[in-house]
Amino acid sequence: MVRARLAERFTLENIDYQTGGPARYARVAETGGRLGFITPLTHNFCESCNRVRLTCTARSICASGKRTRPDLRAPLRASQSNELSMRSIDEAILRKPKGHDSSSIGRTRAPAVARHMSVTGG
Repeated sequence: MVRARLAERFTLENIDYQTGGPARYARVAETGGRLGFITPLTHNFCESCNRVRLTCTARSICASGKRTRPDLRAPLRASQSNELSMRSIDEAILRKPKGHDSSSIGRTRAPAVARHMSVTGG
């Protein structure tokens, strides 16, 4: 919707520019500038996401649509070595979905995810 509205005023040319994130880029012909669009509903990027987020309460967020938030604080406090923490991080990453699986999108009026990416940071 935003891109369509911008395209009413500007000429947007798709370009192959990449930063390693989920944005797809276009050059604005009139200005020579570059815009990145993140469109999770029309261009799902979960399959290529390589992000793992850590909240300020030491919860691991491997997928924004998942309600599970493995606790990394308990293993960190349980040992003076990093072994338990590293094992917990490895287990959390192994549980990261290989692609998009928020199947509840569009079925209810309630949000499909309990915590949106913008709350933790994308």
